[in-house]
Amino acid sequence: MKFNKIVSVDNTGLIEPVKEKLRSLAKEVILYDDFPSSNSEIISRIGDADCVLVSWNTKVDKEIIEACENIKYIGMCCSLYDEKSANVDIDAARNNGIKVLGVRDYGDEGLVEYIISELIRLLHGFGKHQWKDESQELTKQKLGIIGLGATGKMLAERALAFGMEVFYYNRSRKLELEDIGIKYLEFNELLKEVDILSTHLPRNTFIFNEEEFKSFGDNKIFINTSLGPTFDIESFGKWISNEDNYGIFDSVGMGWAYDELKQYKNVIYTEKVSGWTMQAKERLSIKALENIEKYLGENAGAS
Repeated sequence: MKFNKIVSVDNTGLIEPVKEKLRSLAKEVILYDDFPSSNSEIISRIGDADCVLVSWNTKVDKEIIEACENIKYIGMCCSLYDEKSANVDIDAARNNGIKVLGVRDYGDEGLVEYIISELIRLLHGFGKHQWKDESQELTKQKLGIIGLGATGKMLAERALAFGMEVFYYNRSRKLELEDIGIKYLEFNELLKEVDILSTHLPRNTFIFNEEEFKSFGDNKIFINTSLGPTFDIESFGKWISNEDNYGIFDSVGMGWAYDELKQYKNVIYTEKVSGWTMQAKERLSIKALENIEKYLGENAGAS
């Protein structure tokens, strides 16, 4: 089975060998290298395509899905954790008989490197900011991780190697990681115990309000590289206004609140997507291609 038409509606970051392979899997392939600004533009780009590829930057909602009647497959060239956090309306796709597949675990290495590098700079005072009056090592610092998926696990393992004390909160216990020295605490206990906190949660997961920031306290470091804020912006603004508190974000972690968050002097950020490296693009491309080939293999007898 081949697709009639594959359309990548935005810049998915696919590497050239995978783009070439796509051309053998469809009669026509159109790969856009920019980002559409409206639903009408997305609908126009998709046209009569039966296979649609999309990055995390573009939303494919119910209006788009119902307007493009030929779609059979949507390949999310980004993480798919659950329906709530997806930038594709999975329920609408299901109701229209469309298969949606995403990928996991492709940008974690670069993201974790960014977190560790910015922590080192902040603790030592190698950059514009220094956390405390005297230069600090990572050694024996208390790090809390909320969300112990692939990224959280990788960060925990790297932090242990630097001699940090690592604590975590997750919806389910990770006993195999507790065996190597990562300690579980309930959410409220974690906030009070640690000095550095890193959140790794699905998009649209908000767990920090004013009460949580009060429990976390001052002279602390808050890190978020999830897909968008994991906190109430106003509550964070009150917390970060204390000159002893610091926030560390990449552009994805700031998300829709980028312009507001970058105004705070104690927010450390980069305009780059920390996990979007050459190696990450290669891992993503291979996994996205495998998903397409899997779908075609399972539907080989379809017309």
